[in-house]
Amino acid sequence: MKDALPENIVEDISIAVVFENETPLEKVWSVYVVNEKDIPLTDVFVTSKGYGEKEGRQVKTTTLRHFIGDVGALQAIKIEIIDTQVFGLTNEYWLSYYIGSTIYDKKYIFLPESIVDENLIRVPLVNKPGIVIGGTK
Repeated sequence: MKDALPENIVEDISIAVVFENETPLEKVWSVYVVNEKDIPLTDVFVTSKGYGEKEGRQVKTTTLRHFIGDVGALQAIKIEIIDTQVFGLTNEYWLSYYIGSTIYDKKYIFLPESIVDENLIRVPLVNKPGIVIGGTK
């Protein structure tokens, strides 16, 4: 029965952790959904959570749920601000959206310590430095 289901492959959609700016006290980072498709996404929904080991014990953050609504063609939308204290954890984003009447979903995982200056690239459509998972297949 599972073989009869269509394989809805997510392409040209990414999640990016973006360096926004720096104050004398801290660096400010945000998470974006980036739609590099020429068509809009509708009913975009993202859950986020962090988990892993910190200071020798297992920790889990609260699961946050974000209803984004529509993301236009060639558009990036901010999902949330991310605290640098969770960069040492696995940060997981589960994205689901519709194109027409077809639903798509994908899990994006930022591994512990992957959000570091050495991994920064220019994020498409946001035009700021960040770490990107996904995009063109």
